[in-house]
Amino acid sequence: MSDSDRPTRVGLLAPMPSEFGPLVKALSLQRAASGYTGAAGAIALVAGKTGIGTRLAAEATERMLDTADVDHVMVVGIAGGMGASKVGDIIYPEVVVDKATGAEYRPSPLSEVESRGRLVTHDDFDMQPAERDALVADGFIAVDMETAAVAGVCERRGVPWSAVRSISDLVGVTPGDVIDLANPDGTPNIGASIKYLVTKPWRIPRLVRLGLDSQRAATGAARAAAGVLHAS
Repeated sequence: MSDSDRPTRVGLLAPMPSEFGPLVKALSLQRAASGYTGAAGAIALVAGKTGIGTRLAAEATERMLDTADVDHVMVVGIAGGMGASKVGDIIYPEVVVDKATGAEYRPSPLSEVESRGRLVTHDDFDMQPAERDALVADGFIAVDMETAAVAGVCERRGVPWSAVRSISDLVGVTPGDVIDLANPDGTPNIGASIKYLVTKPWRIPRLVRLGLDSQRAATGAARAAAGVLHAS
């Protein structure tokens, strides 16, 4: 990246509080009237949450571009892995695909990273084995619910973007109904969680493992994003 292409202000977006908190910590962000702000060397930072899913992610990206003078957007968080991906892997996708429209987006990393594989974004958390296997055959290594929506808004508005995701779980291993345990903004749905644990107690060990793996992945993604920013 040449000096003329180097951003001066980067907008950071993370879907859930559990992903946003590690980002705040990794970059020592401070709460401000308009959200969270900070710096990585000479790069000014502004950060916010999107919530879960493509609609909320697109809306949050629009708000950021409307209210903050950013010249690059980075989406940071966890993702489901498939194919050769393993829990804990850091993913800098080469291509991001919107499942609903088929649109493909190519990120513009801020520093030298090992971009690899394809990531698909969709709102259907419960992916079936046949679809997963077909995606793996097409070179997909991860799935999330926001990145393509962020990319679509950024490309429409002429703003470069990039993505840093860490694998928290594997597609086909995590029960699809766990998505109902979170509210749209990513906070825990306490009522649904209690009902889930009462009616499906045999899943408690798996949920505990998922929670731990997700937190480690969120921390890994945040630290990787901080590394990219400080290296740019």
